[in-house]
Amino acid sequence: MAPINPTDGTVTVDGTTPAPATPVDISVLVPVKDEVDSLEQLTTEIAAALDARPADDIAGEQWEVIFVDDGSADGSWEEILRLSARDSRIRGLCFRRNFGKSAALAAGFAASTGRIIVTLDGDLQDDPAEVPGMIARLSGPVDLVAGYKADRRDPLGKRLPSKLFNFVTGMVTGLKLHDHNCGLKVARREVFARTPLYGEMHRYFAAISHAQGFRVAEQPVNHRPRQFGSSKFGLERYARGGLDLLTILSLTRYTHRPAHLFGGVGLIMGLVGFGVLAYLSGIRLFADQAIGDRPLLILGVLLVLLAMQLVSLGLLAEMITNREVVREDPLRYVSDVADRTTNRDREAAASGDVAAAEPSPAVVERVVAEPGRSSPAVS
Repeated sequence: MAPINPTDGTVTVDGTTPAPATPVDISVLVPVKDEVDSLEQLTTEIAAALDARPADDIAGEQWEVIFVDDGSADGSWEEILRLSARDSRIRGLCFRRNFGKSAALAAGFAASTGRIIVTLDGDLQDDPAEVPGMIARLSGPVDLVAGYKADRRDPLGKRLPSKLFNFVTGMVTGLKLHDHNCGLKVARREVFARTPLYGEMHRYFAAISHAQGFRVAEQPVNHRPRQFGSSKFGLERYARGGLDLLTILSLTRYTHRPAHLFGGVGLIMGLVGFGVLAYLSGIRLFADQAIGDRPLLILGVLLVLLAMQLVSLGLLAEMITNREVVREDPLRYVSDVADRTTNRDREAAASGDVAAAEPSPAVVERVVAEPGRSSPAVS
């Protein structure tokens, strides 16, 4: 496919960089895989929901929808082109082939401009009418609002594995949600800027955000039966999700202390191996019995060797982590600051003096800076 010159807000990914778009207040990211029959109705519903939403302190009235065509073969991209030609607020990205939902969301965020990010699936099962209410939740001490399907319209074969998946994910990550994998989410822009999306990590987006210190809330949402097409995910996603869960465990708990993970497992194996060898040594010394032909001897030696390898791996991981930590911003976890300038801004805001309440550029840059953006230190 030849590169398409972006017009009317439409951009493509075909060996080119998406053209810069006009900044808006709300960006809606919609990954699409063979959903041509759903796109026009979904666009109409999104427009109806966001046009009816009044501007407030959280976000203004300007919005955009970014469809990400993840390798569709049913004419979805042509439909996106048609919709974007009709409405400049509709934009599109087209992948060369199917790269997965996480890649689609990451690309959509990179091309977005809104300070509020909304994600929903393109199959019409997520109800756009829920979006204004979820955005309103951000007025409180909340950074991300995750929807959960209170009355899920899916067959039993999908609901039962999902319940098990959510239970195990909550136990492992410490964030107990009814539905970690719900596609309908609303978050502040800095949440997406700080939370990596790759592989199939979209399932754990809320859990990773929670581990980063962002405040996560949950809200029941309307879930509708699928009208067109078929699901692109089968039961095999839960097997892959189990492996991803191990990755999440290491990322959320041991990112900056890998020696505790590898070294801890290594020490346990080493103690067991040492106990086995001590037992066999006692038999040889005090009972004068041969131990060279005992399988237990091989097990003990293997456990001790494995322990040494794991401890060494943990130390190497610590060295690598140390090099990476030097490059990280120590203030990346800061959500607010307290000093004379910001306190004066808060007092001015409380009194209604908008001009005096403008936060200083240094404070804004440091608190909400996105990764990779240089920012001055807080004075």
